[in-house]
Amino acid sequence: MLDRIQQEIKQAMRGKEKQRLTVLRSLLNDLKNAGIDKKGAQGLTDEVGSPAEYLEEAEMTKVVQAAAKRRRESTEQYRAGGREDLAAAEEAELAILEEFLPQPLSDEEVAAMVEAAVTETGAAEMADMGRVMKLLTERAAGRADGKALSAAVRARLG
Repeated sequence: MLDRIQQEIKQAMRGKEKQRLTVLRSLLNDLKNAGIDKKGAQGLTDEVGSPAEYLEEAEMTKVVQAAAKRRRESTEQYRAGGREDLAAAEEAELAILEEFLPQPLSDEEVAAMVEAAVTETGAAEMADMGRVMKLLTERAAGRADGKALSAAVRARLG
């Protein structure tokens, strides 16, 4: 993913795509910061190379998801404040970030996962939702929004 982002930055520079370049550089910076955090936690201070190189693919995906989530929340807040221009800009940035996220699960796939998780955990009531959500969160691996999973589990158990 890191190489792809760096290639996309080069293309954005050549194409003079200012907004895309800004978003990609911000994402690269977020990845480097996450790498620094991981290196510090592991006590690796003398290592050479980009800090983002210490991240695994799943960790990079989580960083991209966090950036996308910030954009979604900003969009909602701008719309609530009547700033459609800023909301549109955030949505454009979100579209760029989504290029680096795994393909989201369809509603049918989410429903099938929920059914399998409910059966596997033996959940029968809302009190069992935590166990089901834990299992689903692991299996979805960032391909489904937590809110969507939660709503599907509530509908199934409620």
